[in-house]
Amino acid sequence: MTNIPMTDIQTDVPREAQRTPILVAPPRRHRRWRHQEGQSRAVVAASAIIALALLLPLALLALDARDAGWGEIHQVLFRERSLFLLRHTLVLSALVMILAAVLGVASAWCTERCQLPARRLWTMLLVLPVSIPDFVVGYAWHSIAPTMNGLLAATLVMTLGTYPLVYLPVAAALRRANPVLEDTAHSLGKGRFVTFSRVALPLIRTAVLGGCVLVVLTVISEYGAFEILRYQTFTTEIFTEFQFDPQAAGALSVPLVLLGLLMLGIDGMLPRRTVSSTVSAAPRRARGPVRWRWSVAPMVLALGALVVLGVGMPIGTLGYWMAQSQHTTLPAATTLTSATWTTLSYSAWGAAIAVVTALPVAMMTFRRTTAPRVILDRVTYITRAVPGVVIALSLVFLATRYAYGLYQTSVLLVVAYAILHFPLALVCVKTSVAQASARLFDVGRSLGASPVAVFCRVALPLLAPGLLAGFCLVFLTAVTELTATLVLVPIGVQTLATQFWAYQSEVAYGAAAPYGLVIVVLAAVPGTLLGLWFDRERHTRVSLT
Repeated sequence: MTNIPMTDIQTDVPREAQRTPILVAPPRRHRRWRHQEGQSRAVVAASAIIALALLLPLALLALDARDAGWGEIHQVLFRERSLFLLRHTLVLSALVMILAAVLGVASAWCTERCQLPARRLWTMLLVLPVSIPDFVVGYAWHSIAPTMNGLLAATLVMTLGTYPLVYLPVAAALRRANPVLEDTAHSLGKGRFVTFSRVALPLIRTAVLGGCVLVVLTVISEYGAFEILRYQTFTTEIFTEFQFDPQAAGALSVPLVLLGLLMLGIDGMLPRRTVSSTVSAAPRRARGPVRWRWSVAPMVLALGALVVLGVGMPIGTLGYWMAQSQHTTLPAATTLTSATWTTLSYSAWGAAIAVVTALPVAMMTFRRTTAPRVILDRVTYITRAVPGVVIALSLVFLATRYAYGLYQTSVLLVVAYAILHFPLALVCVKTSVAQASARLFDVGRSLGASPVAVFCRVALPLLAPGLLAGFCLVFLTAVTELTATLVLVPIGVQTLATQFWAYQSEVAYGAAAPYGLVIVVLAAVPGTLLGLWFDRERHTRVSLT
């Protein structure tokens, strides 16, 4: 090959241009990449601080156990009473988990795979029991039938209150699964039971197991219903010991936390694969497959009985006691209006803090998913396994030992609400973050907008549904929270839950009824919105088809 001189190539370029070096500006993309890296590091740092704050209750529990000493812990944990409480807790958790799984799967199958009239109304009614506090349900059954005590009564009350935790994920899994798979199994001559066990069950198995984990976590952290029904578990014993021996209460918290962490570990090991479906190829139908058109009457009667027991019974009992005499020897510490306003303000502040702190954690894995970020994200779910009474005891230990100025203030109660229900807010916010596109943020920055402007005008409208759903969900659970409220509420301040508890403990059922009814109403409003938000995907698909 002939070598061509460089002078021959550059004959058309002026000599001044050849001698003058050309200064090329660095690409804006590099500067934007460095700016994004700085923002990413700031989000990770904020997420790390939030994770440390969420782990604070466990650290305080460890400090409390160290101060109590191994001798005190050994004496409390290995006594006959503790083994009795462990047996009670495990037996009840197993029974409720099995029954809630059966009811949740059956009701989800009826609404998603059968020709059920007014399907959307049934969906809202079946979700509604999760917004009624378990201690209100226990009060309703015990006040009408005072002989309802022990294991059977606790199993009934907790099953009616927790089966929606299985119903919701199973219904979502069935909604995303293609019913043509079941039709194909039928066309091959398979019966209903074989089709369900070999085709449908593998598709919803992860949803069922995840719902069962939530059921067990709810059971081991419940206090009010078990105290009313006289069924003793770790939570009731911890609350009783706290009033006389705080160190014994801290020691009893250790196995309860370990049990919750075990369930959280089981939930983390569940496969997270997407349900196999071909919805785009076979549009979702408004009616179920022809072979699942069972008789409508038995389904309506069964679901109607479930709704009556789970929703009608508590609300009807509250109405009955409100119509009765409301005289009580217990002096009124606050009015209904004052208790309602206090509950609204505390719950709203707790929900707002939980949603705001969940935002950076949800954005942490938006652009990059590395092992440290995934671990940091998983750590923030630990509080889901810690019962409310343990969170309350740890915050009391913090205030009395290190920050006495916060003791008996509303700040501790609001912080407890935010810590307890942070995972609920994070799940909702991450759902909206996953649906957002990173290119929209890049386009906004390329047009010269500041990060704050891009967040307010691009990110915030996209994340608004998840933020609102997270706020409603945390607000709902904070309104119905009892154990941490009883421990941390300031002296002289009463919420709806504490005032209801005071009256029902006095057996003043008529005086307690208005407070219980307001709790149900306040919780039912975001609960209904949550049910509508949950059902919006199917409604949109059916209307499009």
